[in-house]
Amino acid sequence: MSNTFQVDLRGIVDLLSHHLYASPRVYIRELLQNAVDAITAVGPDHVGRVAITTTDGVIRVVDNGIGLTEAQVHELLATIGRSSKRDELGFARHEFLGQFGIGLLSCFLVADEIRVHTRQAGQPAVRWIGFSDGRYEVRAGEDGDDREPGTEVTLLPRRGSEEFRTHETVVRLARLYGSLLPVDVTVDDVLTTTGTLPWAGSRADMLRYGAETLGFAPFDVIPLSVPEAGLTGAAFVLPTAASPATRGGHRVYLKRMLLAESVSELLPEWAFFVRCVVDSTELRPTASREALYDDSLLAAARDAIADQLRGWLVRLAAADPVRLGEFLRVHHLGVKALALHDDEMLRLVEQWLPMETNTGLATLADLRERHGVVRYVDDVDQFRQLAAVAAAQDVVLVNAGYAYDRDILARLPDVERMDPSDLTTRFESVDRGTELALRPFLAAAQRRLDRLGCEVLLRSYEPGRLPALYLTSRSAAFGKELAATRDKVDDLWADVLGAVAAAVPVDRPQLVLNHSNPLVRRICGLGDPELAGLAVDALYGQALLLGYHPIRPADADLLNSSFLGLLGHAVGGEV
Repeated sequence: MSNTFQVDLRGIVDLLSHHLYASPRVYIRELLQNAVDAITAVGPDHVGRVAITTTDGVIRVVDNGIGLTEAQVHELLATIGRSSKRDELGFARHEFLGQFGIGLLSCFLVADEIRVHTRQAGQPAVRWIGFSDGRYEVRAGEDGDDREPGTEVTLLPRRGSEEFRTHETVVRLARLYGSLLPVDVTVDDVLTTTGTLPWAGSRADMLRYGAETLGFAPFDVIPLSVPEAGLTGAAFVLPTAASPATRGGHRVYLKRMLLAESVSELLPEWAFFVRCVVDSTELRPTASREALYDDSLLAAARDAIADQLRGWLVRLAAADPVRLGEFLRVHHLGVKALALHDDEMLRLVEQWLPMETNTGLATLADLRERHGVVRYVDDVDQFRQLAAVAAAQDVVLVNAGYAYDRDILARLPDVERMDPSDLTTRFESVDRGTELALRPFLAAAQRRLDRLGCEVLLRSYEPGRLPALYLTSRSAAFGKELAATRDKVDDLWADVLGAVAAAVPVDRPQLVLNHSNPLVRRICGLGDPELAGLAVDALYGQALLLGYHPIRPADADLLNSSFLGLLGHAVGGEV
């Protein structure tokens, strides 16, 4: 047994006119769309015009398009979802803007009653009146049979929508949605269309248009063309940095009618340094006509635009390196994001993008040419700790602690990550006699720091002003984090983590005392074991702080006790 759906017309009208569209202002777009499609249906040589008037809040839109017959009025205006822009198989016809047959309902956002007076050549005039509660009336042949073919739509005011029906608002909306339309559109005799595409002019014209339309003076403009999608337009390069986490909105027109001002699906995520204005004859809108339908054609257009942006960067690198440097200073994040998966952009980053090193800014290509192997650390705090020490050992170190840097370096040959503990192999060992003489001191210092899981070494290295250095390898950092976690969890998980620690051998962090430092040599010669121990504790705490290492509760206790102990020795008595 089959049944048909029961449709509540009042509910359908409310659903489509109040929930499909994001704002009441789209009613102007839908009226312009219908008018332009009616003009297009007459033929390519027809000179179309659309006249909008605003009188006492009543909106009238008159076009000299093809008009409708009585049968079409019943079929199209009274059937939700039916559109004259479809062929007999139901496919959207290419030359028309509208496809869904629901645009007129958007007028109920600002009107309680819609009146349509229309006539097709050789046919009697027809009047259709629709009400917001779902009722409609059709009257044929009453008057207007001698009028010019075309359609007049009248919107009677809806309370609360006054701001959307003023002359100023209608002019602004007509310009917003229809400024590029190839027909004259007037609002109370004010022309709102230009009829030309702004990117069809000179580069200066495009830059001026970008500044006026997008609200910023573009760094540069990149012409765009994707014939497969019938797409033309321009990408305007932002003059200031943009957040990679925010996908920029792009201004998209379909057959010269504005679809939306903030379409994010047009470009890949890495291209956040441009804002585009494009027109397409082939891309498909969603039913609300406020976004693009995400299909294979949109994906192909997105890839093609990405290739054109990439090509602009490559050409800029070859033709104007100074200009490229200015761009990279502003938009290095976008270029680095692209270099993660694009070999051509990776070469551009390698050749042109300066990176922070312990000897100043330098490109990766220069570093490889001068030093063969590029060494880096992937933590900013670690770089700060090691920069001066590595430079003193003639080791050039790249700071790869910023966004994308580590992943970019991983894609390049002759690049290696430096483990901080590797530096100890470059430090000088103290002579044999000195080492033997200081063995009791080092043993006492080691017993002092065993409870903190730290190994004590004595070396000579530059800069001599640095008394001690706290170094952690990857294995040591893992072990320290594992121990800190064990201290925080319950007994069951502590046992589990203990088993992991036993199964995975880890190195211990190292406190490398600098025998080239006069203060360290004096501490090594102290005859008071307690004072020497406090001094070692203080050197440990200072090395933690200078290296921006996390401070555990045990470390904080040691810092406090060593400070108070040394202060007590300085002033005499107990603290």
